[in-house]
Amino acid sequence: MSDFYCDEVLSGRTAVDKVVETANVLAFHHTRPFYPVHVVVIPKRHVSSLLTLGEADNDLLLELMAVIKQVAAQVVEEHGACRVITNLGEYQESKHLHWHVVCGRPLA
Repeated sequence: MSDFYCDEVLSGRTAVDKVVETANVLAFHHTRPFYPVHVVVIPKRHVSSLLTLGEADNDLLLELMAVIKQVAAQVVEEHGACRVITNLGEYQESKHLHWHVVCGRPLA
């Protein structure tokens, strides 16, 4: 199964509008947004899911949460509210750990 985030975003094949970037985490505007404000936050190394993180990944998880918090704070400041979403199991279309920071009603 292909991994859009590794194969396209992190490889640079698909250009993205970056919001925040750290050594291990990238936040960018979704390439096909489902909401008026739709930011995706991913680890820069492949992790399949929130459920596959182990204790050795605690530092990565803390860095992910710090970036999610920063992005969420920006969205709340600009738009008054946001939702932070991650999908698991059959709901997780891309098998690369990612969070959505979204605001507004779903598009279409």
